[in-house]
Amino acid sequence: MKLKKAFILLNGSEPKTLPELSEYDIVCAIDGAYNFFEEKNITPDLVTGDFDSILKIPTSVEVIKTPNQDFTDFEKALQILKHRGYYHIDVYGGSGKEHDHFLGNISTAKQWKIGLNITFFDDFGKYFFIDEFYNGTNLKDRNISLIPLPIANGVSTKGLLYPINNETLTFGVRIGTRNKANENNVQISFDDGDLLLYISNR
Repeated sequence: MKLKKAFILLNGSEPKTLPELSEYDIVCAIDGAYNFFEEKNITPDLVTGDFDSILKIPTSVEVIKTPNQDFTDFEKALQILKHRGYYHIDVYGGSGKEHDHFLGNISTAKQWKIGLNITFFDDFGKYFFIDEFYNGTNLKDRNISLIPLPIANGVSTKGLLYPINNETLTFGVRIGTRNKANENNVQISFDDGDLLLYISNR
């Protein structure tokens, strides 16, 4: 069965380029991100948020106002999408501007990593939480960073310039930033914990 795929634009730094939006089953603008879509004459399928930063609420697309301040607009959007059966979520505009929003988005992705496949994209690369075994292809010469949040035990890698062999990575103690893929195929495994993987575009 084909997994339903969603595109989310958050109100972070505006992306220089967008993917082919027709490849997604739903295109969502979160609050002020709709301003970017309107400027580019792009019509999303859904606009949602508490609308504290949107310049003009559209009338020709589905609009869901979510004023509950116990959750971020990103969290509320994920709730809507999961309820509708979307599993694969690509997120643009999740970084840049105020960094507390960026950190909050990472926290939200960690909360939802069981049940949703969330990948963030920006102009430099992509980042996402991985399962206990990851196998990546076509990665040679890309920068690779492994960020434990807050800890990942038994981390091992293959295909990286600086290999890691059954080690513990701990945020604030030792993390695995600015490594590089020296092979096309990269394998990463760990025993338990949470590990965020960053892959540069080139």
